Amino acid sequence: MRMLRGLILAAAAVVVMGAASADPAERLADPAQEARARALFREVRCLVCQNESIDDSGADLAEDLRKVVRQQIAQGRSDAQVRAFLTDRYGEFVLFKPRFSAGNAALWLTPFAIVGVGGALLLAFRRRSPALEAPLTEDEAERLSVVTHSDPVATVPPHAGPTNAP
Repeated sequence: MRMLRGLILAAAAVVVMGAASADPAERLADPAQEARARALFREVRCLVCQNESIDDSGADLAEDLRKVVRQQIAQGRSDAQVRAFLTDRYGEFVLFKPRFSAGNAALWLTPFAIVGVGGALLLAFRRRSPALEAPLTEDEAERLSVVTHSDPVATVPPHAGPTNAP
């Protein structure tokens, strides 16, 4: 009895999930055109979710964009024409991989420019900075020799130790 109830529940879940998927009337009749549409869905960003393609998104806007893409393909437009239509309406942001153009060249080139300027500044500062270690003068070398070759207790000043005064 429990097993029958579980099977009925699983069947109902499958029916509900099937009803929630894309309406068969929305799909293109030609499988090649539908495959093109699905490929374009993966290239187009959902403007509501922003990190999902319209293929993965369940937002209403993503559903509308899927319909627009299918309509464009049904009208005989090429993939490039569909992308151009979407970018004219929504901007380059709608594509996951925006095209390189004069308008967005700064976005593409800025990271390289920052690395180049940072490298140039690093080189300039390294050349201008003095050597970290200058050679010891004769007086300093003599004092170092005295300190390293003498008794460490004798080199401690008398006021530096603990006092026994009450």
